[in-house]
This record gives sequence, structure tokens and C-alpha cells, in this order.
Amino acid sequence: MALPRLRDALAGDGFVLSSWSSLTDPLVHEALVRAPFDAICLDMQHGLHDVASMVEAISRAGLLGKPSLVRLPIDDRANAARALDFGASAVIMPMIESVEDARRFVDAVKYAPLGSRSFGPTRAVELHGYANAAGYGDRTAYTAEANHETLAFAMIETAAAMASLDAILSIDGLDGVFVGPSDLSIALSPTGTWDPNGPVADAAIQDIARATRAAGKFAGIYCAGAEEARRYRSYGYSLATISNDINILKAAAAMLVAAVKG
Repeated sequence: MALPRLRDALAGDGFVLSSWSSLTDPLVHEALVRAPFDAICLDMQHGLHDVASMVEAISRAGLLGKPSLVRLPIDDRANAARALDFGASAVIMPMIESVEDARRFVDAVKYAPLGSRSFGPTRAVELHGYANAAGYGDRTAYTAEANHETLAFAMIETAAAMASLDAILSIDGLDGVFVGPSDLSIALSPTGTWDPNGPVADAAIQDIARATRAAGKFAGIYCAGAEEARRYRSYGYSLATISNDINILKAAAAMLVAAVKG
């Protein structure tokens, strides 16, 4: 199968609801991919994922026909390109604060002429291609569409990023932005207070959605739960990642115990 068409799913009035994976167990990855989420996002910044678990999770998602996204450690442009080489459909770079930050990110993950991504998508082609008539026959076929089909999201989560938002959005090759409500709320608070659902953060989240839509790009955001995901969708976000594998396990366990013990 060719690379799952994340761009097509996000386009227009599309909405992608992705699971959020912090754990490295491949059976947990498979359970999330088999669940009715539209995609899986692997967290290498605050989660436990390393390169080996990232490769495993991307492979399972690809073989089951769903796109994978990777949230990287801060400024980790090397693994941004590697995640795409392994077959990911999108990468998310944290703490993008300036036009220069965004340009360096794009340069790492887009092939020329948009950037200088090094050529080596062997695993991506194997995963999404050779054995399937609908997939890539060789690396040249993958490369021809990679700049369009692999998406680069810059995380907007600081006051500096908000100040540079329009300029960041104007960069050719940057496909969208991804909001971290927790860090954004802390950054915009005069006292450094965490309040992702407060009025200051919420107003900024709405502003980001409007600016991103106006720029013709995709707006994504992390959601703690279903209420936030519904609200952010109404603001114009087309990508929402929700909760995480650890919290899903804890919530399901608590629900089962409560159902039995009351």
C-alpha cells in the first residue's frame, strides 16, 4: 500500500482523530491502530518512545493501513527525517519559536527544492510499496510525492511563536501547526500558571486556528479528552490527538472496577 493519505483526510472539512502513544509495547501500538482512531501519534518528546519503538509502531500502523505521526524531541531534526524514512506520514517538531526554527525544520524533512532532506527512504518504500500494485515500485516513486504526502507540523506553544505565527505560516514546505495547550497556557500567563482551558489560552487557540486556515494550512492540537476535541474541532482544527495510552488504560480499569464494586 502507498503511504496513507493523511493530507487527503485533513483537506477541506476533513477531521482526523489520532490516538497518542507514550508506551513502547508493540501490542499496545497495535491495539490503538486497530481501534477506530484515524491515526496514531508517537511521542518521543515526553513519552517513552525511542528509535526502535518508533520503527515498530510505524510499521504496524503502515501494515494496517493507517498513518503514523511522530512528535519529536526538541530540535531533533535528524530523527525527524529518519521517522519519514521509516514510513511515517507526518512529523511534529516542538518549540518552534521563530521563522528560522521553522525553516531549519522544513529543510530537514523536505526534499529539494523545498529542503535538503537526505535521500534514503528504503524502509518507507518497503513498508508502503514493493509488494502491492498500489504502492511504490521504487524509491524514485516515493520521492516524487514525498514532499506533498509527508507533512511537517510546527508546534506553537510559546509567546514568541505566537508573535511570529503569520511569518511561520508563510514558509513554503511547512504544512501546518500543532498546538500544545499546556505549554501555551503557561507561556501566556503572567504568573506561569498552567490553565489550558482558561480564557487566555482559549483565545490564543482560536487565533491560531483562524490564522492557519487563512494561510491554507492544517491546524492540529493535543486534546486531554473528548470535550476539548469537540471544542477545538468547532474552532477549525482538522487534526486532534486525544488523551494517551496510559490514561486510556487507567480510565478503563477504573471504569471496570467501579462497575463491579460500585
